[in-house]
Amino acid sequence: MRILVAEDEAKVASHLRHGLEEAGYAVDVAADGTEALWLGETNPYDAMVCDVMMPGADGVTVVRQLRRKGVRVPVIFLSARHELSDRVAGLDAGGDDYLAKPFSMIELLARLRALLRRQRADPVDQVRVGDLELDLLARTARRGGVEIALTNREFALLELLMTSSPKPVSKTTIIEHVWDQHFDSGTNVVNVYVNYLRAKIDRPGMAPLIQTVRGVGFALREVAS
Repeated sequence: MRILVAEDEAKVASHLRHGLEEAGYAVDVAADGTEALWLGETNPYDAMVCDVMMPGADGVTVVRQLRRKGVRVPVIFLSARHELSDRVAGLDAGGDDYLAKPFSMIELLARLRALLRRQRADPVDQVRVGDLELDLLARTARRGGVEIALTNREFALLELLMTSSPKPVSKTTIIEHVWDQHFDSGTNVVNVYVNYLRAKIDRPGMAPLIQTVRGVGFALREVAS
């Protein structure tokens, strides 16, 4: 999952990036409203964490403009303003949640998980394909009852493939949702990480689940014998 953080205070932005990356998200950071608007229009983010008071354009204006342009990314507002009228203004502008500063990273992550869960067609915390199980809250994967050790990036890739299953996912979509804006388009990193997953999931003696779909990308699904 790829998150846009719009926050002009460097220390807060760094804290957010660190906490979100530790939780397994790919993170892009905008230092002002103008950059946030440009990034929000350019990239298909899974969610946005947006400070209300920013130079260039305030967060409410950014989200209102994104909504007018048809960008439906779910948004959590962050603000030192605690008044009811401020929360109402943020939600009316198109925000989905509002968290007052100072905030707990644990609470922010919980709100973010809830927001992302509501965006899925099947809002569950566990996904299963064949004998492969993914727990989105505990961030664990098991196949045949045996736990599989995954890095954050591997987990994000597996989550995307499993929540999309049985439909194939293009390499472009994988890059857009699993890697941040610093992705090097000249690398073969998607294939590399798919191979990492195959080595861990499609072990000898097990039916392969990760399929290469020529001209499209990759799909995770059971193949009829």
